[in-house]
Formats: sequence, structure tokens, C-alpha cells
Amino acid sequence: MKPWHPPRGIRCLAGVDEVGRGPLAWDVVTAAVVLPTDHGIEGLADSKSLSEQQRENLCKDIMSRAQCWCIGRATVAEIDRFNILQATLMAMRRAVIGLKIQPDYVAVDGNRLPQWEYKGEAVIKGDGRVQVISAASIIAKVVRDAEMKEMDDKYPGYGFAKNKGYGTAQHIEALRRMGPSPIHRRSFAPVRNELKLEQSDLF
Repeated sequence: MKPWHPPRGIRCLAGVDEVGRGPLAWDVVTAAVVLPTDHGIEGLADSKSLSEQQRENLCKDIMSRAQCWCIGRATVAEIDRFNILQATLMAMRRAVIGLKIQPDYVAVDGNRLPQWEYKGEAVIKGDGRVQVISAASIIAKVVRDAEMKEMDDKYPGYGFAKNKGYGTAQHIEALRRMGPSPIHRRSFAPVRNELKLEQSDLF
């Protein structure tokens, strides 16, 4: 795949990525990052290709060397109300708006941009092609994984620390045995089926 470069003349480039579109539980988390051109961070890559220890080490490095970074999120209630795509785009917008230094161009991982006033581009597989998106991917992943460990303590039995809310066989079995927790996404079919809800019953 061809390398990606921002348009000429861009002074402040932000990268944005999300984690948590697919899980059955908890928020979708996004990160926006602005890196200096001489950041010197080695090993930036798609967070999914890195080990947990590599991600955690890189996350500390990114947070300390970035010009600025911000976490955005959409809650379970927002996911259920607006659908996961719209909630993800909302969370991305919140992350960029929250940056202390506002960018003049935003590179977003994926194939769709939020509706916003920023100039930017959606970059397919950007988390592996654009360093500043890789940095955002790593921060979002580390933050959400840590939250899922906290949720495992709060709502034991679903295996959140291990499965991060994704619909593994163990998670589905626990869902059937215990029913959904307060952080499960009621609009997602495996959860909705256990609650015996129709889509129209959610609100």
C-alpha cells in the first residue's frame, strides 16, 4: 500500500483512531494526537500488531512527547441511541475538539470522516501507514483496555479483562448465564436477544 503524506503546507497534523466498535460492552474510545515532526518515537505501528507491553511502553512515550493528545468517547447509552457508527464519529469529534492545539488538518483511520469544520482525510489502514494515527491507535487501545480491567472488577464473570468486551465464546456463555450487565450494549444482537427486546423497545 502506498505511503500517505499530508498535503503540502500543513503546519499542525492530528491523527485520530478508535477502539471498541465491535465489543458487546462499554464505551467506544477514540484518541486524537499531535506529534512534533522530530518526535523520535521508535516502533509506532497499528496497536493490534503490538504486544500489550509494547503498547504500554509506547503509550507512555507518546503521551510524554506529543505536542498534545486527547481522549474522546461515546457512552453505551449513546451507542444504543445513535448506532455504533454515529457514536464513533461523535467520539472522534470530541477527541479533536479537546486538543489544546487545534490542527489545520486531521488524518482519520478508516474510510469515513466525522461531520466537522476541520480539513482532513480518511486513510484506509491508516493506523499502520501514518505515524500520528498509529500513536492515536495505541493511546486509545491502552486507555480502553485499562478501563475494561476496571469493569472486570466491577462486573465479574464476563471476562472483561481478557476479552475487552468482545463476543468470545466465554463472554456469550456468561451473558446467557448471568444476563447483561449495566455496561452491555442493548442494541447489539447478542445482548438484545438475551433481554428479549425488539429494536423498537430500546427507547
